[in-house]
Amino acid sequence: MNTLTRWNPLRELEEFQNRILGAFKPASADRGNGKESLTAAEWMPLVDIAEDDKEYVITAELPEVKKDDVRVTVENGVLIISGERKFEKEEKNKKYHRVERSYGSFARTFALPDDGDAAKVNAEFKDGLLKVRVAKSEAARPKQIEVKVS
Repeated sequence: MNTLTRWNPLRELEEFQNRILGAFKPASADRGNGKESLTAAEWMPLVDIAEDDKEYVITAELPEVKKDDVRVTVENGVLIISGERKFEKEEKNKKYHRVERSYGSFARTFALPDDGDAAKVNAEFKDGLLKVRVAKSEAARPKQIEVKVS
């Protein structure tokens, strides 16, 4: 059975290394006038992937994302969830002291397993959760055959 995600241990190792090395940077490199510098982080929604005998279900957390800003596509055996979380408009009387939440475009890709039916993919979006269901093909489902004893 194929998996839905491709794990890249080198990418995780690189991210871990950057976090560790960032902790040892001189204070002058990150701060100016005693203030922390802000860097924009790449935003990628978290997902859960579950499976039963009929389908795969991918649940993605998309807080503060509007339904119209989310796209689900299947192309060449790859499921793509993409969209954008927009930053609220700055108000003239409001001054931000810290912005830690990430905004912007995102894309998550998942290779469909061999038994996933690309023609039977549906998605529903409710309360900040996107549920994408990928049906398993009929041919790949286990069938019980009655054995007759003679």
